[in-house]
Amino acid sequence: MHEFHFEGLDVYKLAVTVARWMRTTHWPADAHHLRGEAIRAADSIVLNIAEGISRGGKSGMNHFRIAKGSAGEAFAALDVTDFPGCAERRAELRRIGAMVTRLRVH
Repeated sequence: MHEFHFEGLDVYKLAVTVARWMRTTHWPADAHHLRGEAIRAADSIVLNIAEGISRGGKSGMNHFRIAKGSAGEAFAALDVTDFPGCAERRAELRRIGAMVTRLRVH
């Protein structure tokens, strides 16, 4: 049994996986500035999904829009750097974006 509803959602679990990858993966030295942005964006996806589900209503929907924007930002950071592993994470970020678009709150 989950304490929070978002814990069981596939989109939340996938976002956590991507955020952890961003933080633990070795980035090229010349992409250090993008690494920080990508980590922040990936963390934002996770946090905004959790807050959106937890809050509900109009506020929750706004958090989903922010999460989708953050997914786009993380995607773009990987698109610019394009080192090994990026293609898989970009595919996951596309999936997260699509899943967040379909989230609804009650």
